[in-house]
Amino acid sequence: MIDRTGLAEFLRHRRESLQPEDVGLPRGQRRRTSGLRREEAAALCHMSTDYYARLERERGPHPSEQMIASIAQGLHLSLDERDHLFRLAGHTAPSRGADSRHISPGLLRILDRLRDTPAEIVTELGETLRQTPLGIALTGDLTLYSGPARSIGYRWFTDPATRQLYAPEDHPYLTRMFVSGLRGVVALRGPGSRAAHYADLLLAHSDEFREVWNNHEVGIRPHEVKRFIHPELGALELTCQTLLDPDQPHFLLVYTAVPGTESYEKLQLLSVIGAQALR
Repeated sequence: MIDRTGLAEFLRHRRESLQPEDVGLPRGQRRRTSGLRREEAAALCHMSTDYYARLERERGPHPSEQMIASIAQGLHLSLDERDHLFRLAGHTAPSRGADSRHISPGLLRILDRLRDTPAEIVTELGETLRQTPLGIALTGDLTLYSGPARSIGYRWFTDPATRQLYAPEDHPYLTRMFVSGLRGVVALRGPGSRAAHYADLLLAHSDEFREVWNNHEVGIRPHEVKRFIHPELGALELTCQTLLDPDQPHFLLVYTAVPGTESYEKLQLLSVIGAQALR
């Protein structure tokens, strides 16, 4: 059963302990609240201020598991804090395995400070969990996909638009890399995993995937320099740096350009025009 008092006190404590700069928000000059305002917390949790406020006041409907997961992510909770929040709300805590979509506070804090840089947090299956605004401007909002299409490796063989984001001369290598990467995750997670399910789907629907899969290649790593094709700005060569979460298979990918290059100038322009260039 839901512990409304415990839930309200926990939410209030977590909100008041967070500072605007902790979650990528400007502090402003007339801030009287010790931590985040309720409306700020609600926005981070993707819900109305009224709904969030009622939870802190021990009122309102019983929040769903999806709502609790959104609150846990919005308030930058650790895995232990997330599990505690689920139990207070009367739900079973989600698994912590390879399928976890809960991003650690550490990765979120870094991502929040990269607003002028293309960056994203992805799973071991290439599913984008969060992007910076400039990351969305570079590749589009990759978090909008659902089902197997959340994985870029799956989209590579099922959605021709995915390949348009990358230099054509890199396509053969990327094809081998995505297949190799999926094979590695299948071996790691086993036959009952989502990785194995994705492989089965692609084997059934893509002749190209099946041909490359049968080569049994493993260990093909991404190149450090990635060549993107932006619909408005054209070709960009960006260096990709990767940071691995030590507790779960999530990766923070940060894309930068060498100063003085044409790609650097295009990236500066992209930071000005933002996602408007994709509309």
